[in-house]
Amino acid sequence: MRVGIVGCGLIGGKRAKSLAALGHTVAATADISLERAQALAKAYPGCDAVGGWRELVARADLDTVVVATINDSLASITLAAVEAGKHVLVEKPAARSAEELRPVESAAQQAGVTVRVGFNHRFHPALLKARELVDAGAVGPLMFVRGRYGHGGRVGYDREWRANPELAGGGELLDQGVHLIDLTRWFLGDVSRVSGFAGTFFWDMPVEDNGFLCTHHADGSVGWLHASCSEWKNLFCLEIYGKTGKLQVDGLGGSYGLERLAYYRMLPQMGPPETTIWEYPGEDGSWNAEFRAFEAAVAGRQGSGATLGDAVAALDVVAAVYAQSAGDGRRAA
Repeated sequence: MRVGIVGCGLIGGKRAKSLAALGHTVAATADISLERAQALAKAYPGCDAVGGWRELVARADLDTVVVATINDSLASITLAAVEAGKHVLVEKPAARSAEELRPVESAAQQAGVTVRVGFNHRFHPALLKARELVDAGAVGPLMFVRGRYGHGGRVGYDREWRANPELAGGGELLDQGVHLIDLTRWFLGDVSRVSGFAGTFFWDMPVEDNGFLCTHHADGSVGWLHASCSEWKNLFCLEIYGKTGKLQVDGLGGSYGLERLAYYRMLPQMGPPETTIWEYPGEDGSWNAEFRAFEAAVAGRQGSGATLGDAVAALDVVAAVYAQSAGDGRRAA
């Protein structure tokens, strides 16, 4: 593929590195800062830094666009790329709301192009292994999922774009919480009902710093989730409970700690389970694995990547929690 990158910050840089390593061409870059676009373009011979995203998506020499901007631009740039006949990989959450994203889903269907959403956590090796074990029946029918995800922010976090509802669309529930929602749907299926609360406990900002929710699924299974940016020590933990065993994923590498999967198999006599541990040290390979799945989707093969429909469903869950939390008035003292 010949790929254009819109948004040349940390994630755009990771995407460019990943797709180039897989043999694709980083052909053009665009960013609100031309200097940042030029800096990324210099790393890839023959890559052009263009004046803006509209110029990039209109280029006839590109077949794919990666959209890695802040939330307020994700849907509009994706829509323009789709209308220009480009395949798109757009970073999560893909929009500030489901209402912004639904027209993109319709346009992609009409244009016959592939759009996938960057829920890269699906492609961490511990989660891929957990999905393999679930599909093989290793823990029996699923009962519920419990997930926690969070960080502690940094000095000035409440003045960054993520704290601005016009730019971000929401707070921590929309930022990291959508990963938990997506993973829960990936294991348990569509959400039929949700209850929850999004509140601001510590940071002095107009968006939530903690989101708590319970998702109910058609088969009776349940997700119990908490996303927090007052976690202080970075944390990722996803526990998947079946009728004959349990899977627990801890860490995502880096500051989140060693990525690790524990499989607890119930014995006929019950008591302490049989335990198997897998550990995944080293560089985060989820970016490469996700782009491989994107390649497969473009080629017409169904993969495990998140679709626009998955993103819309996750955003609908977030919106339901926001609606239930409206008017509570809880803010940091």
